[in-house]
Amino acid sequence: MSDRAEMRGPVTHRRRTTISGTGGALNLKQANGGKWHDAGEKPPPSGKAKAKAEEAEVCRHVDRDTGMSGQQQLTNSPTKHKRAVDDINQRLSCHVFQESLLSSSSGYSNYRGILNWCVVMLVLSNARLFLENIIKYGILVDPIQVVSLFLKDPYSWPAACLIIVSNVFILAALYTERRLAVGTISKTTGLILHILNLTSMLILSSATALTVTSMTPVGGVISLGVYTVLFLKLYSYQDTNRWCREIRQAKAKKMTRSFSCPSVAQSNGSAAHTHVSYPGNLTHRDMYYFVFAPTLCYQLNFPRSPRIRKRFLMRRLLEMLFLMQLLVGLIQQWMVPTIQNSMKPFQEMDFSRMVERLLKLAVPNHLIWLIFFYWFFHSSLNFVAEMLQFGDREFYRDWWNSETVTYFWANWNIPVHKWCLRHFYKPMLRNGVNKFLAQTAVFLASAFFHEYLVSVPLKMFRLWAFMGMMAQVPLAWFVGRFLNGNYGNAAMWISLIIGQPIAVLMYVHDYYIIHHVNTT
Repeated sequence: MSDRAEMRGPVTHRRRTTISGTGGALNLKQANGGKWHDAGEKPPPSGKAKAKAEEAEVCRHVDRDTGMSGQQQLTNSPTKHKRAVDDINQRLSCHVFQESLLSSSSGYSNYRGILNWCVVMLVLSNARLFLENIIKYGILVDPIQVVSLFLKDPYSWPAACLIIVSNVFILAALYTERRLAVGTISKTTGLILHILNLTSMLILSSATALTVTSMTPVGGVISLGVYTVLFLKLYSYQDTNRWCREIRQAKAKKMTRSFSCPSVAQSNGSAAHTHVSYPGNLTHRDMYYFVFAPTLCYQLNFPRSPRIRKRFLMRRLLEMLFLMQLLVGLIQQWMVPTIQNSMKPFQEMDFSRMVERLLKLAVPNHLIWLIFFYWFFHSSLNFVAEMLQFGDREFYRDWWNSETVTYFWANWNIPVHKWCLRHFYKPMLRNGVNKFLAQTAVFLASAFFHEYLVSVPLKMFRLWAFMGMMAQVPLAWFVGRFLNGNYGNAAMWISLIIGQPIAVLMYVHDYYIIHHVNTT
């Protein structure tokens, strides 16, 4: 032993301690724990000691990976240190309990990319079919042909004349209500006059379409459609005014327009539209506002928008013009040739070719139906509502999400649904009719008007539209009982895509047989 060693005397070995945040405190405790090891004893086991030891181990990993000494870590913020610890924990554990995105239990609902893919595939497939059609038949679009249907006889427009005559029935309903309001005619007499007025509307329009040879099917559909809308409007008009008379006869308080629409004062937001009480509503101005308003249900006070939005109005007008031309072009270029080529398989009863033609017709027919829905229920009705400052713009709901057939029929045409609910379905329930019979009666009335709008303009009666509508009753029962969720929605789409082309081919085939084969 050297002299220097002797001069030092006994040496006491001490463990160096590094104080570095949380890790430093743990290292200090580990140094103190060394005394237990030097004394030959084991430290007392505890959960906290084990957890801190594990955290110290993680800190040593952090020190090793980052290459920082304890003195360097002392200068870092606790946030950065915690971030580094979290990074190590993520490396040690990379799996958690979770479901696949396409599983229904995952709760995932953002399928926008898949929807965009479906739209792109639909556009590409239809573009191929459209190109194939042009190569096979050439360009068949001719807007002048549509105009010629209305100018075929410039001095005889039976459809337009029939629409003008409808003012007689409108004024008859107004004057009948005026006489009832002042009591010059009895309640029974007024009811009889209204029944005669409504019945005459349907009889005159159908008789004109059947007897006048110069009326084309297109003009017949337009004029009969106007008369059907007026029939529903005038029925609602007399029904609502009858309710007002009943309230007045019951010695109720003064009834303002807000009675039939309680939220009018809040929804209008303007004092420009005055409120009147019954019978102050029995005026020409009020009557013709209701006739042109995009609704079938009359009430004494309609919600009104504060102003006319010119930009909104122009967008809807441009949509109407563009989509109308698109509909005409698709019908001329796509529908007509497909229907013409379908006549021979139907005559020969070639089942396989009939199915092939049906499926070929399903795509353009459904596309035209969707475009027509947007053109009428969104562009046209919103245009009229904006012109008249009509506030209720709920013309349709989310029928595309229908999981049952009844939900579809209740939400794709809200004006008709409100009328049926208010003036047909609920009155039957109040009179003791059970729910199923009331629903069947609603479908029966709808089937009648569907057949009325198709058979009368074509001047033939085959009841295909009537049977198609009545078939919705057992279909609604089957889908509601056995199919749920996505399966019910798929059944709804299949009935729309396949059902309509069947009815179209049936009517066109019968029309072709009557007007072409029999005449030749």
